[in-house]
Amino acid sequence: MPTYRLTIAYDGTNFSGWQTQPTQRTVQSVVEQAWQEITGEQMRVTAASRTDAGVHALGQVVGVKTASPMAAPKLLGGLNAKLPDDVVVMAVEKAPSDFHATHDSLGKHYRYQIHNDRRRPLLDRQYVWHLPQPLDVAAMHRAGQTLVGKHDFASFQSAGSPRESTVRTIFAIEVGRGEGRGASRVEIEVYGDGFLYNMVRAIAGTLVAVGVGRKPESWPAEVLAAIDRRAAGQTAPPQGLLLLRVEYPEYKHEAQASGF
Repeated sequence: MPTYRLTIAYDGTNFSGWQTQPTQRTVQSVVEQAWQEITGEQMRVTAASRTDAGVHALGQVVGVKTASPMAAPKLLGGLNAKLPDDVVVMAVEKAPSDFHATHDSLGKHYRYQIHNDRRRPLLDRQYVWHLPQPLDVAAMHRAGQTLVGKHDFASFQSAGSPRESTVRTIFAIEVGRGEGRGASRVEIEVYGDGFLYNMVRAIAGTLVAVGVGRKPESWPAEVLAAIDRRAAGQTAPPQGLLLLRVEYPEYKHEAQASGF
Protein backbone atom coordinates (compact mmCIF):
# COMPACT_ATOMS: atom_id res chain seq x y z
CA MET A 1 0.00 0.00 0.00
CA PRO A 2 1.67 3.26 -1.10
CA THR A 3 2.48 5.94 1.46
CA TYR A 4 2.45 9.61 0.52
CA ARG A 5 3.73 12.76 2.17
CA LEU A 6 1.62 15.87 1.56
CA THR A 7 2.91 19.39 2.17
CA ILE A 8 -0.06 21.63 2.96
CA ALA A 9 -0.50 25.39 3.37
CA TYR A 10 -3.54 26.98 4.97
CA ASP A 11 -4.98 30.19 6.31
CA GLY A 12 -6.10 29.21 9.81
CA THR A 13 -8.42 32.20 10.31
CA ASN A 14 -11.67 30.30 9.81
CA PHE A 15 -10.56 26.95 11.20
CA SER A 16 -10.83 25.56 14.74
CA GLY A 17 -7.28 24.28 14.42
CA TRP A 18 -5.84 21.26 12.62
CA GLN A 19 -7.32 18.34 14.54
CA THR A 20 -10.78 16.98 13.77
CA GLN A 21 -13.42 18.06 16.29
CA PRO A 22 -17.14 17.27 16.32
CA THR A 23 -19.26 20.06 14.78
CA GLN A 24 -16.15 22.23 14.16
CA ARG A 25 -14.49 23.18 10.87
CA THR A 26 -10.89 21.93 11.03
CA VAL A 27 -8.11 21.58 8.49
CA GLN A 28 -7.85 17.84 9.04
CA SER A 29 -11.55 17.34 8.39
CA VAL A 30 -11.55 19.22 5.06
CA VAL A 31 -8.39 17.41 3.90
CA GLU A 32 -9.87 14.03 4.77
CA GLN A 33 -13.14 14.96 3.04
CA ALA A 34 -11.29 15.97 -0.12
CA TRP A 35 -9.30 12.73 -0.02
CA GLN A 36 -12.48 10.70 0.28
CA GLU A 37 -14.09 12.53 -2.63
CA ILE A 38 -11.25 11.77 -5.05
CA THR A 39 -10.27 8.26 -3.89
CA GLY A 40 -13.40 6.91 -2.19
CA GLU A 41 -11.31 6.14 0.90
CA GLN A 42 -12.42 7.23 4.36
CA MET A 43 -9.39 7.52 6.61
CA ARG A 44 -7.52 9.50 9.22
CA VAL A 45 -4.35 11.30 8.14
CA THR A 46 -1.44 12.13 10.46
CA ALA A 47 0.13 15.59 10.64
CA ALA A 48 3.47 16.90 11.87
CA SER A 49 1.84 19.62 13.99
CA ARG A 50 -1.61 20.01 15.52
CA THR A 51 -1.84 23.75 15.00
CA ASP A 52 -4.36 25.64 17.12
CA ALA A 53 -7.41 27.64 16.04
CA GLY A 54 -6.35 30.70 14.05
CA VAL A 55 -2.78 29.51 13.44
CA HIS A 56 -1.51 29.40 9.85
CA ALA A 57 0.85 27.09 7.94
CA LEU A 58 2.96 27.15 4.81
CA GLY A 59 4.69 23.83 5.42
CA GLN A 60 2.43 21.49 7.36
CA VAL A 61 3.31 17.87 6.54
CA VAL A 62 0.74 15.07 6.40
CA GLY A 63 1.24 11.33 5.97
CA VAL A 64 -1.31 9.02 4.39
CA LYS A 65 -1.39 5.37 3.32
CA THR A 66 -3.66 4.59 0.41
CA ALA A 67 -4.88 1.75 -1.76
CA SER A 68 -5.69 4.21 -4.53
CA PRO A 69 -3.89 3.66 -7.85
CA MET A 70 -3.79 7.43 -8.47
CA ALA A 71 -0.29 8.80 -9.05
CA ALA A 72 1.05 11.76 -7.09
CA PRO A 73 0.29 14.40 -9.79
CA LYS A 74 -3.33 13.20 -10.01
CA LEU A 75 -3.69 13.27 -6.23
CA LEU A 76 -2.25 16.80 -6.12
CA GLY A 77 -4.61 18.11 -8.77
CA GLY A 78 -7.63 16.26 -7.40
CA LEU A 79 -7.15 17.44 -3.85
CA ASN A 80 -6.71 21.07 -4.83
CA ALA A 81 -9.83 20.87 -6.97
CA LYS A 82 -11.87 19.72 -3.96
CA LEU A 83 -10.33 21.75 -1.13
CA PRO A 84 -11.70 25.14 -0.04
CA ASP A 85 -9.89 28.34 -0.97
CA ASP A 86 -8.11 28.59 2.39
CA VAL A 87 -6.24 25.26 2.02
CA VAL A 88 -3.71 24.34 -0.70
CA VAL A 89 -1.73 21.13 -1.14
CA MET A 90 1.71 22.30 -2.21
CA ALA A 91 3.24 18.88 -2.93
CA VAL A 92 2.42 15.17 -2.94
CA GLU A 93 5.45 12.87 -2.72
CA LYS A 94 5.95 9.12 -2.34
CA ALA A 95 7.32 8.30 1.12
CA PRO A 96 8.78 5.19 2.78
CA SER A 97 6.12 2.69 3.90
CA ASP A 98 6.90 3.36 7.57
CA PHE A 99 6.81 7.17 7.24
CA HIS A 100 5.08 8.94 10.13
CA ALA A 101 4.61 12.69 9.80
CA THR A 102 4.80 13.29 13.56
CA HIS A 103 7.34 10.79 14.84
CA ASP A 104 9.85 11.12 12.00
CA SER A 105 10.21 14.88 12.27
CA LEU A 106 13.69 16.20 13.08
CA GLY A 107 12.45 19.67 13.85
CA LYS A 108 10.08 22.48 13.05
CA HIS A 109 10.46 26.12 12.12
CA TYR A 110 7.83 28.58 13.33
CA ARG A 111 7.59 32.30 12.74
CA TYR A 112 5.64 34.69 14.97
CA GLN A 113 4.71 37.99 13.26
CA ILE A 114 4.08 41.32 15.00
CA HIS A 115 2.81 44.56 13.50
CA ASN A 116 4.71 47.11 15.58
CA ASP A 117 3.15 50.43 14.70
CA ARG A 118 0.68 52.90 16.24
CA ARG A 119 -1.47 52.45 13.15
CA ARG A 120 -3.57 49.30 12.94
CA PRO A 121 -2.68 46.75 10.25
CA LEU A 122 -5.15 46.39 7.40
CA LEU A 123 -4.52 43.80 4.67
CA ASP A 124 -2.48 41.52 6.92
CA ARG A 125 -4.47 42.04 10.12
CA GLN A 126 -5.36 38.31 10.29
CA TYR A 127 -1.69 37.31 10.23
CA VAL A 128 -0.06 39.56 12.85
CA TRP A 129 -0.30 40.63 16.47
CA HIS A 130 -0.77 44.39 16.59
CA LEU A 131 1.45 46.03 19.21
CA PRO A 132 1.50 49.85 19.10
CA GLN A 133 4.18 50.22 21.82
CA PRO A 134 7.77 50.53 20.51
CA LEU A 135 9.68 47.23 20.76
CA ASP A 136 13.39 46.91 21.52
CA VAL A 137 14.03 44.15 18.98
CA ALA A 138 17.71 43.78 19.84
CA ALA A 139 16.85 43.21 23.51
CA MET A 140 14.23 40.63 22.50
CA HIS A 141 16.81 38.79 20.40
CA ARG A 142 19.36 38.74 23.22
CA ALA A 143 16.72 37.59 25.70
CA GLY A 144 15.71 34.78 23.35
CA GLN A 145 19.22 33.30 23.45
CA THR A 146 18.67 32.28 27.08
CA LEU A 147 16.06 29.80 25.83
CA VAL A 148 18.29 28.13 23.25
CA GLY A 149 19.34 24.58 24.12
CA LYS A 150 17.78 21.57 25.81
CA HIS A 151 15.56 22.63 28.72
CA ASP A 152 12.41 21.81 30.61
CA PHE A 153 9.92 24.19 28.98
CA ALA A 154 7.06 23.54 31.42
CA SER A 155 6.85 27.30 32.06
CA PHE A 156 5.94 27.78 28.40
CA GLN A 157 3.23 25.13 28.15
CA SER A 158 -0.45 26.01 28.41
CA ALA A 159 -2.76 23.64 30.24
CA GLY A 160 -4.95 21.34 28.18
CA SER A 161 -2.55 19.05 26.32
CA PRO A 162 -0.31 17.19 28.79
CA ARG A 163 2.86 15.49 27.51
CA GLU A 164 4.96 12.72 29.05
CA SER A 165 7.94 15.07 29.05
CA THR A 166 8.18 18.84 28.88
CA VAL A 167 11.86 18.74 27.87
CA ARG A 168 12.51 20.13 24.41
CA THR A 169 15.50 21.47 22.46
CA ILE A 170 15.44 24.90 20.86
CA PHE A 171 18.09 25.07 18.14
CA ALA A 172 17.82 28.79 17.48
CA ILE A 173 15.71 31.88 18.18
CA GLU A 174 16.07 34.94 15.98
CA VAL A 175 14.23 38.24 16.42
CA GLY A 176 14.43 41.00 13.85
CA ARG A 177 12.61 43.45 11.64
CA GLY A 178 11.02 41.69 8.68
CA GLU A 179 12.92 42.19 5.45
CA GLY A 180 10.93 43.94 2.75
CA ARG A 181 8.02 44.69 5.07
CA GLY A 182 9.26 47.92 6.61
CA ALA A 183 10.16 48.80 10.16
CA SER A 184 6.68 47.91 11.43
CA ARG A 185 7.10 44.14 11.00
CA VAL A 186 8.86 42.23 13.78
CA GLU A 187 9.46 38.52 13.27
CA ILE A 188 10.36 35.95 15.91
CA GLU A 189 11.85 32.84 14.31
CA VAL A 190 11.91 29.71 16.49
CA TYR A 191 13.60 26.46 15.44
CA GLY A 192 13.28 23.37 17.63
CA ASP A 193 12.98 19.60 17.77
CA GLY A 194 9.40 19.80 19.04
CA PHE A 195 7.01 22.10 20.84
CA LEU A 196 4.57 21.94 23.74
CA TYR A 197 1.01 23.25 23.62
CA ASN A 198 1.17 27.03 22.92
CA MET A 199 4.93 26.99 23.53
CA VAL A 200 5.91 29.30 20.66
CA ARG A 201 3.13 31.74 21.50
CA ALA A 202 4.26 31.78 25.16
CA ILE A 203 7.84 32.44 24.05
CA ALA A 204 6.60 35.31 21.87
CA GLY A 205 4.58 36.80 24.73
CA THR A 206 7.57 36.52 27.06
CA LEU A 207 9.96 38.20 24.62
CA VAL A 208 7.45 41.00 24.03
CA ALA A 209 7.48 41.73 27.78
CA VAL A 210 11.21 42.31 27.41
CA GLY A 211 10.75 44.30 24.21
CA VAL A 212 8.36 46.83 25.78
CA GLY A 213 10.66 47.23 28.79
CA ARG A 214 8.52 45.54 31.44
CA LYS A 215 11.12 42.83 32.06
CA PRO A 216 14.94 42.63 31.82
CA GLU A 217 16.76 40.55 29.21
CA SER A 218 17.70 38.01 31.89
CA TRP A 219 14.05 37.32 32.77
CA PRO A 220 13.34 34.45 30.29
CA ALA A 221 16.05 32.40 32.02
CA GLU A 222 14.25 32.93 35.34
CA VAL A 223 10.99 31.84 33.71
CA LEU A 224 12.63 28.63 32.49
CA ALA A 225 13.97 27.86 35.95
CA ALA A 226 10.57 28.39 37.58
CA ILE A 227 8.96 25.43 35.72
CA ASP A 228 5.63 27.20 36.24
CA ARG A 229 3.45 28.63 33.47
CA ARG A 230 2.39 31.49 35.76
CA ALA A 231 5.98 32.79 35.68
CA ALA A 232 6.02 33.45 31.92
CA GLY A 233 4.54 36.18 29.79
CA GLN A 234 1.16 36.09 28.12
CA THR A 235 0.24 33.64 25.37
CA ALA A 236 0.49 35.70 22.20
CA PRO A 237 -2.61 35.73 19.95
CA PRO A 238 -2.86 32.82 17.50
CA GLN A 239 -3.11 34.78 14.25
CA GLY A 240 0.55 35.84 14.38
CA LEU A 241 1.85 32.26 14.33
CA LEU A 242 2.95 30.51 11.14
CA LEU A 243 4.33 26.98 10.72
CA LEU A 244 6.93 27.45 8.01
CA ARG A 245 8.68 24.11 7.65
CA VAL A 246 9.07 20.62 9.06
CA GLU A 247 12.38 18.79 8.60
CA TYR A 248 12.81 15.05 8.00
CA PRO A 249 15.85 12.72 7.90
CA GLU A 250 16.38 12.78 4.12
CA TYR A 251 16.82 16.56 4.37
CA LYS A 252 19.15 16.42 7.34
CA HIS A 253 22.01 18.22 5.54
CA GLU A 254 19.66 21.14 4.76
CA ALA A 255 18.39 21.17 8.35
CA GLN A 256 21.90 21.44 9.74
CA ALA A 257 22.70 24.28 7.36
CA SER A 258 19.63 26.23 8.45
CA GLY A 259 20.25 25.90 12.18
CA PHE A 260 18.47 22.64 13.07
